[in-house]
Amino acid sequence: MSDGYSAWRTLERATHLGCMAHSRRRFVEALKTRKKGGGPPEQALKFFEQLYRIEGQARNEKPDKGETPDQCIRRFRQQHSVPILTALKAWLDNIAPKVVPDTNLGDAVSYTLNQWEYLTRYTEDGRMPIDNNLLERDIRIFATGRKSWLFSDTMDGARASAVVYSLMLTCRACGIEPLAYLRHVLTELSQRGDNADVSDLLPFNFNKAAAA
Repeated sequence: MSDGYSAWRTLERATHLGCMAHSRRRFVEALKTRKKGGGPPEQALKFFEQLYRIEGQARNEKPDKGETPDQCIRRFRQQHSVPILTALKAWLDNIAPKVVPDTNLGDAVSYTLNQWEYLTRYTEDGRMPIDNNLLERDIRIFATGRKSWLFSDTMDGARASAVVYSLMLTCRACGIEPLAYLRHVLTELSQRGDNADVSDLLPFNFNKAAAA
């Protein structure tokens, strides 16, 4: 899942999804430029409000007999989200010729239409989220800090930083105290050979190791 940056679409063997929050955010910015509010940006945000409300309901929906939770979410989205998306698409197609391209609203409309295939793909699989906000909230601390340390100097340094960020955020997602995890991993790594299997040292296996 990503924004509309075209480079992401070159990744092979991946199912590409668009982040609905990126589209919604553009209409929020368009609304801010209107002195009296309302108008098309507010109309668009009402569609998004309905889509997000359905997401909350889908997570609380009880699966039918023989259904998995993911299948239940997909069914619920197909019943409720798809009609809203169809109405939103028709509204966007209707308004697109009427908006000025080089405006916040023009940008919001064109972005959403250009990314439509990716933005709506989440309805096809209950495992897929509607947006990437959970991860974006987690990486904000690194995006903010990046302005302070600025450069990685080398590709290897950038790659090492990315690995450390990923491990720390996975610790957070698993409810693991990062310092305790690092102490465990660095102690274990020093006792293993270069080609040893270290999959048991991944964050989501840490609690098992601690219990043992």
